[in-house]
Amino acid sequence: MTTPKQTPELVPSVEELEAQERRLVFERFTYDDAWALGSLLVEMARERQAPVAIDIHRAGQQLFHAALPGSAPDNDAWIARKRRVVERYGSASYLVGARHRAKGTTFEASSRLDPDTYAAHGGSFPLTVEGVGVIGAVTVSGLPQLQDHELVVEALERFLAGRGSAAASG
Repeated sequence: MTTPKQTPELVPSVEELEAQERRLVFERFTYDDAWALGSLLVEMARERQAPVAIDIHRAGQQLFHAALPGSAPDNDAWIARKRRVVERYGSASYLVGARHRAKGTTFEASSRLDPDTYAAHGGSFPLTVEGVGVIGAVTVSGLPQLQDHELVVEALERFLAGRGSAAASG
């Protein structure tokens, strides 16, 4: 399966994606934060009538899960595959795929990982705690991969801005 060509001005660069990760950092991430972030994602998805499933994992434990109308069991499989990419590489699933595309290849062709287990498609973003590192992932599945990624990023931006606890470094 080849990745369809996308209009360059609409697709964020590897540098832009890396900047998102540097910017979207938590001072802490609690069970209550998982509930609040997950609930925000549900609210945003409902406003857009987005047929998505939403998942938040921390340290191997599922802290939040929701499946909205129009989502399917397949979305849960995509969530697991995208989340494993974040857990293995410590970067957003979309960024991992973009790094491979920037080298003129695909994640599937060059990673040598089982595509039934790992998917470097957009929608899973690392939960990074300042001074600690990546502690989990927030994942959305159900939209085209860039839209999944953008929904998660927008929710993280809103959540961190509302809390005033982003470790702004870039």
